[in-house]
Amino acid sequence: MEPNRTTIASGLEKVKTRIREIADKTGRQPEAITLLAASKTNPAECLREAFAAGQTIFGENYLQEALGKIPALADLPIEWHFIGPIQSNKTKRIAENFSWVHSIDRKKIADRLSKDRSESLPPLQVCLQVNVSGEDSKSGVAPDEAADLAAHIVGLPRLKLRGVMAIPELTKATALQRSQFRMLKETYDQLKQAGYELDTISMGMSEDLDIAIEEGATLVRIGTAIFGPRRYAIPEELAIQQGKPE
Repeated sequence: MEPNRTTIASGLEKVKTRIREIADKTGRQPEAITLLAASKTNPAECLREAFAAGQTIFGENYLQEALGKIPALADLPIEWHFIGPIQSNKTKRIAENFSWVHSIDRKKIADRLSKDRSESLPPLQVCLQVNVSGEDSKSGVAPDEAADLAAHIVGLPRLKLRGVMAIPELTKATALQRSQFRMLKETYDQLKQAGYELDTISMGMSEDLDIAIEEGATLVRIGTAIFGPRRYAIPEELAIQQGKPE
């Protein structure tokens, strides 16, 4: 399907306007909130249209899908973020192809990403993923274990710890959503108070963007509101859903 240029450009503009409005309402600077276009299931042509409309930061959830897009868009100065669950047998290609990784949830993955990151590349910018909902189906370290993982990451040579990330429970209960976003912000603040030099709170998607910004998000991961409904299910996602990454 050919991308609808007007729809993608207008979707981006609507999201940016929404970010500005929420920031203004909460007394925050809109420039302090980074927009990441979560582009899973959208073909390279859609990303190219979003880039033409001014979007330069894209986040991919699944490695195999991303590896088809990155070469196709190599002529564009895109900043690629990996935002999905990480299987240990895929760390090498993630480390080789992305500038950021948001979803480190265990020491083994951090070790492998550091080892696999080439010295010819800048350090890999990373966030540790926190499981703020307590759901068994969600990846992420428990909030009270975040400091231990952070200490491990900062000791690795090819990684640069930038902040924290979370995917809250999918619910219409806004009070519950807000409490989970607040938990991530509190985890971030505790790490900052412990001396970690952090600047990124990666939380908020199309459905909960407002609450995420109100609770302190510095980076929001927006897909549907930019690109429209997801286009298809991919085998890699289905395989991961069979169980948590090893």
